[in-house]
Amino acid sequence: MSINAADTGWMLVSSALVLFMTVGLAFFYGGLVRRKNFLSTIMMSFFCLGLIGVLWVVYGYTLAFGPDKAGLIGGFNFFGLIGVGQAPSATYAQTIPQLAFMAFQGMFAVITVALITGAVVERIKFSALMLFSIIWFTIVYLPVAHWVWGAGGWLNKLGALDFAGGTVVHIAAGVSALSLAVLLGPRKGFKEKEPMEPGNIPMVALGAGILWFGWFGFNAGSALTSGGLATSAFVATNLSAATAALVWMILSWIYRRPSLLGVVTGAVAGLVAITPAAGYIQPIMAIPIGAGVALLCYHMMIFRSKTNIDESLDVWAVHGMGGTWGAIATGIFCTSAVNSAGKNGLFYGNPKQVLIQLIGVVAVWIFAFGMTWLIGKFVDKVVGLRVSAAEESVGLDISQHGERAYGGNLR
Repeated sequence: MSINAADTGWMLVSSALVLFMTVGLAFFYGGLVRRKNFLSTIMMSFFCLGLIGVLWVVYGYTLAFGPDKAGLIGGFNFFGLIGVGQAPSATYAQTIPQLAFMAFQGMFAVITVALITGAVVERIKFSALMLFSIIWFTIVYLPVAHWVWGAGGWLNKLGALDFAGGTVVHIAAGVSALSLAVLLGPRKGFKEKEPMEPGNIPMVALGAGILWFGWFGFNAGSALTSGGLATSAFVATNLSAATAALVWMILSWIYRRPSLLGVVTGAVAGLVAITPAAGYIQPIMAIPIGAGVALLCYHMMIFRSKTNIDESLDVWAVHGMGGTWGAIATGIFCTSAVNSAGKNGLFYGNPKQVLIQLIGVVAVWIFAFGMTWLIGKFVDKVVGLRVSAAEESVGLDISQHGERAYGGNLR
């Protein structure tokens, strides 16, 4: 094993790109809420950069990627980065420093926790969110990351494919978002159909653009090299996002009018769906994956809107369902011709891979939803989940943080 300077450089850039995605998510979510909750929503993503950034180094990395324990979790061998230095990892990345691999994976952990916040904006206590994030990261994210990506993880050994986090990041976050939103209950005025229009759609577009840009590090960086596989994943990533944005625009045009909000939401859905497949498929297969996720997530958002579930920013509909389709599509379109570490899927004569992908999807759905419900119940008993009705009416910018983004009328 020897360090490759080009691979190392690409991984450091990719790590920075994924960190920048959390910044993009902050603005994407912030623009979607009402003006009185803009700063509090941004704060939810930025505090994850601090909290999870520290926890990942202290014990997160070792529990996700340390030596396997019964296929369920990693050991404490790397606690506090003991033994994690400038030398490569024989297990995970043989041409870059293990520190670079650790840093890259840490950015995934940060944004996964931040994604969940979109379901509970405008009504959750900040103290409750902090406690929930610590526990969820520890007993949901880290085990799932080990199951799928850790050497010896049970889904890894089963042969489940997840190139860059469709299952680990998007299904886990999306399903958990749904669970926590149901437990927390709807925002004040939601059942009465009070208008809750986005406060700043240009900010949403800016956030989406940052996410699209950063996603190249997310997916192409998961090749862990700067060569051909990274290039293939890069092209597939862009093509899926472009396809989904286009199809979503057409759908919104058929039903009403083509909207900017629809285009950027479609792009994000396309990025979600291609994430597990990006390094296992021929890039042209990103077209059916992107089109499929636009059709699915568009109608899942409509379905959710007709229920009494206030999953505020549709994290479940886009990330949970988009990740689910992406994981299944990986089993359909994957081919070992693109990545020798992958397998052939249904399209190439191996229907068993779809079944393996489904097992991974179902396992993470059940685990994430159930554990999130239990964690939410515990947090509610300890500190209470919701702000008071008065605090919610004033807005979380003022009631939770004592600052506001805008002057004048905050509605």
